[in-house]
Amino acid sequence: MKAVLQRASRASVTVDGAVTAQFTRQGIVALVGVTHGDGPEQVEVIARKIAELRILDDEKSATDVNAPIIVVSQFTLYADVRKGRRPSWNGAAPGPVAEPLVEAVTNALRERSLCVGTGVFGAHMDVELVNDGPITIIVEA
Repeated sequence: MKAVLQRASRASVTVDGAVTAQFTRQGIVALVGVTHGDGPEQVEVIARKIAELRILDDEKSATDVNAPIIVVSQFTLYADVRKGRRPSWNGAAPGPVAEPLVEAVTNALRERSLCVGTGVFGAHMDVELVNDGPITIIVEA
């Protein structure tokens, strides 16, 4: 499992013209990708890192300041571009495997009493954010 975490001063996700998640104060946008063999252990590691990494102002974590989080499924994190010009998506887990694991990450964050919004799994999403810093962290579990 991989996650790209971006500290943002504001962010939103829109699907078919409807906003599914947004925040207007400092928070984290987490793009989450699932690969074959991922399971509960990877979910826990990724959720802990999203919640506890001290990447917000004054070296605080989302847990420290109850920062908002948006989780977006992102199978393209497992693109293989080593050969040719067309990415291979073979490293990404199929939707029926990936969707419950991305949902589990979201639920694990909510169990920590964090405010978590999401995109829509498998949908075309417009993700807007203002990267604050910029700070972008790649986490793998």
